[in-house]
Amino acid sequence: MTQETAMYDIEQRRYPIGPFEWGKEYSEEDIQNMITTIEKFPARLKMLLLGMKDEHLDTHYREEGWTVRQVVHHIADSHMQAYIRFKLALTEDKPTIKPYNEKAWAEMIDSKALPISVSLGILIGIHERWTTILKAMDSESFHRTFFHPEHMKMHSLYEILAMYAWHGDHHYEHINLVKKEMPAPAKTVKKKSEPKKAVAKLSPGKKSKAKSKS
Repeated sequence: MTQETAMYDIEQRRYPIGPFEWGKEYSEEDIQNMITTIEKFPARLKMLLLGMKDEHLDTHYREEGWTVRQVVHHIADSHMQAYIRFKLALTEDKPTIKPYNEKAWAEMIDSKALPISVSLGILIGIHERWTTILKAMDSESFHRTFFHPEHMKMHSLYEILAMYAWHGDHHYEHINLVKKEMPAPAKTVKKKSEPKKAVAKLSPGKKSKAKSKS
């Protein structure tokens, strides 16, 4: 493998669906599709994780990347932030949100050791509440903004909706990289059942003769 090919492979594993593109415009149809993506994400993620054991959950999806377990807990951390940021922007005038150190959070004991079911439960609850709000928002609501001090810019809620719809799919594919590389389950070979021996049955006539001889 050439250095160029290796670099391409690393980038593909880091951004399997490509990086998020800021500054795009979105139609009403786009927004509705993104709401559906947010709504269905927890169920899709749960299905993807079926059959993955601890050895798979503690596998890194790329060199120097997180394990599947850390990814799942990170998604819960991140989407909790998104839900709160939406509520802040909808109830306050251009609020300044508080960033968090996602890398440091992913290294904490809860992210590295807890069962993924804990964060799946969080995601199911958060996404149900979040989707309820999203479905009730009008165009004016999606143009409300908050200030991100790390980015040093204002973000509209329709742009943040797009980013988090991408974010779920982005990490879904990270987990899928590990799942695709899992060894196929061994096929169970069914033992052939031995043919049953035929038992000769006496006809009623023969039975009566047998009794008369006794």
